[in-house]
Amino acid sequence: MLRRCTLRVRLCLLALLLCGSVWRPAIASMAFIDGQIAAHPGETGVVVLDTGEAALRARAWLADHAQRSIEVQYFIWSSDNIGILATEALLRAAEHGVKVRVIVDDILINAPDKTLLALARHPNVDIRIYNPRHQVGTPFYKRALNVLTDFRGVNQRMHDKTFIVDGKVAITGGRNMADEYFDYDSEYTFRDRDALLVGDAAQAMRANFDAFWASRLAVPVESLYDGWGLMQKNVKVDAAEVQKIYRELHAYANQPENFAPDVRAAIDATPAAFERLAREMAWGRVDFIHDEPGKNGRRWTLGGGGQSSAALAKLVAESTESIVIQSPYLVMSDTAMALFRAAVARGVKVRILTNSLASTDNLQAFSGYRNQRKQLLKMGLDIREYKPDPANRNALFSRANPPAVPPVFALHAKSMVVDGKIAYIGTFNFDPRSENLNTEVGAIVRHAGLAQQLLGIMEADMRPENSWRATDEPDQYVPLTRRGQVRLWQLLPLKPLL
Repeated sequence: MLRRCTLRVRLCLLALLLCGSVWRPAIASMAFIDGQIAAHPGETGVVVLDTGEAALRARAWLADHAQRSIEVQYFIWSSDNIGILATEALLRAAEHGVKVRVIVDDILINAPDKTLLALARHPNVDIRIYNPRHQVGTPFYKRALNVLTDFRGVNQRMHDKTFIVDGKVAITGGRNMADEYFDYDSEYTFRDRDALLVGDAAQAMRANFDAFWASRLAVPVESLYDGWGLMQKNVKVDAAEVQKIYRELHAYANQPENFAPDVRAAIDATPAAFERLAREMAWGRVDFIHDEPGKNGRRWTLGGGGQSSAALAKLVAESTESIVIQSPYLVMSDTAMALFRAAVARGVKVRILTNSLASTDNLQAFSGYRNQRKQLLKMGLDIREYKPDPANRNALFSRANPPAVPPVFALHAKSMVVDGKIAYIGTFNFDPRSENLNTEVGAIVRHAGLAQQLLGIMEADMRPENSWRATDEPDQYVPLTRRGQVRLWQLLPLKPLL
């Protein structure tokens, strides 16, 4: 769901992602991060990035201060403001000698063919497309053939979202590279969450990136366009076109005369804020969980589970007191249903926040939840549904000059707190697609203080001013036409794909 931003929003984005050109000379290297890692051998420091602006600034700072390498892995990369400016930031890092590797899933990538090819031609940039069956280099008739001949294969996607700098600092969580994930879409935006990781887990994240990079499913961009005939696009870009594309990207992101004073002030404050966050990190054991490329060994059925599914299921199975979950989509498989039924039976209090029909961006997924909502409530789960206009919406807009008319909000954060002392932040939606088809990642943080911090944030989102109780029939707040649409989806046998 891509929408255009206002000029004011574009300029704010521009300023934030260009922050390196303003304050790079005034900040020291990442030496303070090295010092923190040395002081905590074998551990990981964690900071929750709970607002779009905090998540955006962290990525901008890291991209600008990378010394050796940047690895990036995303499910969605759009050609909107965030996508274009993030691309330019990586190109700028590459031109400073940083080795940049990018893996993007094929199904929702949105970039001109020649731009992708030109970026991949940079000597310090390598781009690979995961499971290219739909978009990059694929004519529409080959896409149709792929669906007919390998239905499971085309539905197996890389839902991972990771950003790794120098193998020691990393970000993972729910956010893709698009406006709506960073609070910069003027009509519709996501309430999302990331975790910034320093140390041991960042190294584990890089090892997982390397496994995906080496997989046969990660295909170099150049090979996807170097073809003849009906089954592959033939796209060429000469040296002059490459340089023209680079110049256009830099020009788009090089307009400091348009910086508003309050935006410039925010940029100037970024280095100090980042150093403060680094020093206030929660240090301890963090398990980076992930799936293998391809998810599992199944080829002809849509099940099979995965390593991330098993790790999260283990947390639920071992819970003794409480489980609190945020997930944009809530469709339980039979296995998950049995797992939560057993948890409730042994006295565990389970609370879940998901999207309402009024806020969801995915009617198909909501239809699966709607089909089993009464059953889940009867099991004893306390379910809340996120409002499209939560009272804390303005507080979540931490950036300067939020829009006069706030956009519709939808939940996109994927988090869990178990027994008040173990926290999970990652990409896993509580649905069959994340369980069996999409590769997923995330951080399991065994630190009571951070778990309590995250729990407080999640409980605030569940307050009556921000969410409805599922028992109060929140569907009544949407038009009859939307209710009719979701009823039609409920009639279809879609559950394994949701």
